[in-house]
Amino acid sequence: MPQRIPSLDRDTLQRWSSLSYPELVKELCSLFVPAKLVPRNVLNDLIDRAFSRFRHKNVVHLSRLKDGLNILELWHGVTYAFKDLSLSCTGQFLQYFLEKKQKHVNILVGTSGDTGSSAIESVRGQKNVDIFVLLPKGLCTQIQELQMTTVIEDNVHVFTAHGNSDEIDEPIKELFADVNFAGKYNLMSLNSINWSRIMVQIAHYFYAYFQCVPSLDTTPLPVVEIVVPTGGGGNITAFPGVAWLQPLQPNFRMPFSKLAWFPRSPLKSLP
Repeated sequence: MPQRIPSLDRDTLQRWSSLSYPELVKELCSLFVPAKLVPRNVLNDLIDRAFSRFRHKNVVHLSRLKDGLNILELWHGVTYAFKDLSLSCTGQFLQYFLEKKQKHVNILVGTSGDTGSSAIESVRGQKNVDIFVLLPKGLCTQIQELQMTTVIEDNVHVFTAHGNSDEIDEPIKELFADVNFAGKYNLMSLNSINWSRIMVQIAHYFYAYFQCVPSLDTTPLPVVEIVVPTGGGGNITAFPGVAWLQPLQPNFRMPFSKLAWFPRSPLKSLP
C-alpha cells in the first residue's frame, strides 16, 4: 500500500496527455514504486513484458462513435477481460520480487469467470508461484471455463465447486483467516482490491480522459462522463485514485464529474 499520495502539476498532466497507454502506465506506476525498490529501467521492462501478449498494438484503444460517445476497449488481452491489463503487470511484479527474495507463494482465487482465467494467464509457468482456482460449477461461460481448465502448466491447479462465486469464496476466506496456516503456506490472493491491480487501473481513467478531450489548455476543462458496466465493481475501485492524484491548483482539476456504473447481466454459456 502507498505510504503517501503524490500530487501532480499541470506540466506533468500536459506531458502525460500525449503518452501511449503503456507509457502512461509506466509513469503512474513510477509514482508509487520508487527506483530504490524497482529500478526504473526494470519497471519499464516488466510492464513491456506484461503487455507483450496483447492483440492490439496500442494495448488499449478508444473507439469513437457518434454524438460524442466513445468506448474504451479494455478487452485486447489474452482472456478478453479488462483484468488482463492489471493482472499481467501484477504477475510480472510478483515474479520479480519473489525471485529477488527467493520465495514461493500459493495464490488462492475464487472466481465467477474472468478473474480466474486472467489470474492464471498472469502467472502460468512461473516457478515461484502455484495458483489454485475454484470456479462455480455450471455458472461460468463455456469460454471462461475452457480458458481455465485447458491450461497445462505444473503451477496451475483448477477445481470446480458447488455454489456461486460468493459461496466458494467462504472457504478461501477461512484459510486466510487462519494466520498460522496462511503463513506456513505463503498464501496470497489476486482479488479486485489488490493494490497492484488498482494502481494499474488508475491509468484507464487518465488515458480515457486524455483521449476524449481535445486540449488541456482550456479553463474550465471539458467534462468527461464515464459509464462502467461491472460485476462486483472491481474496475471502479481505481476511480478514487484519480481523485487522489488531482493537481493542487484550485482552477485546474480534471473534471470526471460523473461516474455511473451498473451491474452487468450474467452471460449465458455459448452453445
